[in-house]
Amino acid sequence: MDTMRWENGMLVLLDQTKLPGMVEYIHCRDYETVAEAIRSLRVRGAPAIGAAAAYGLVLGVLTAEAKNREELLARAREVADVLASTRPTAVNLAWALNRLLARLEASMATEPEELTELLINEAHAIYREDLEGNKRIGQFGQELIPHGARILTHCNAGALATAGYGTALGVIRAAHEAGKQVSVYADETRPLLQGARLTTWELIQDNIPVTLITDNMAAYLMARGMVDLVVVGADRIAANGDVANKIGTYGLAVLAREHGLPFYVAAPLSTIDLSLASGEDIPIEERKPEEVTHLAGIPVAPPGVKVWNPAFDVTPARLVTAIITDQGVARPPYGESLAGLVRGNGVV
Repeated sequence: MDTMRWENGMLVLLDQTKLPGMVEYIHCRDYETVAEAIRSLRVRGAPAIGAAAAYGLVLGVLTAEAKNREELLARAREVADVLASTRPTAVNLAWALNRLLARLEASMATEPEELTELLINEAHAIYREDLEGNKRIGQFGQELIPHGARILTHCNAGALATAGYGTALGVIRAAHEAGKQVSVYADETRPLLQGARLTTWELIQDNIPVTLITDNMAAYLMARGMVDLVVVGADRIAANGDVANKIGTYGLAVLAREHGLPFYVAAPLSTIDLSLASGEDIPIEERKPEEVTHLAGIPVAPPGVKVWNPAFDVTPARLVTAIITDQGVARPPYGESLAGLVRGNGVV
């Protein structure tokens, strides 16, 4: 099932807020609809929102009907600013928009039609490269997964969070396809239940054995010796290997260290932000209190209670066993290995 597709000059997005109960698509004919879909988590996951934002920028230019190169560039920058402001933590969003803007600015073309076609092709390239990169992540990662492994994952880093196949779930899929007979424990992932609603749904479609647990069961699961390793995705990785991912990831990393379990992170190179020295520099999005005080629109907390709702946390690099990318596996010291992968030095 497509997370997104470009169809007849519009972006069609799977509405992930309706899953698993209903499969419904949003037809985005303008960039404002794309921005709202990103903001409201109708499309989510760092690689997916990067690709969606790229297509959103295309829509913003298409609907502007610019008369010349200067007007088109001005419109593109304006639309990019709006899209970039929707979610601050996932670096893939700004990365994709900056890539399209750089492509425009470097082009010698002067006709708006030619520049628009260039943008469409670049957005298609981002989508295609993400899908291909996820499959490479899967192949690199599955080599770390032993036969019969019982894997714990958090949130959703699957096909729904990317152009397809997935990052953390891509590793699991590749291991399954290699015949390793893996099984999965999926954290429900409060407060929006991406693990319960999305990860279990994806794995069931692929006939990969999956067991759902609440977030606060993970420690006891490990203590009982019922899990062999943890693999998660990422929304931004700093130069030193600190990892921003869905809230609750840091706790799992601490638990994995306590119980002597490998803790793997799977993400494309576009998620690595070498401009940030450490996780302290990563902006952490805070979301609406209603996500915590309500469940499916039903109040579960007293009216007026104060809420703190960070969407992400930061896992220190010292707790990460390895970072699996589309260009190879990085290991400590991450300051050297991540820079080597980004600069194209291959598998570390």
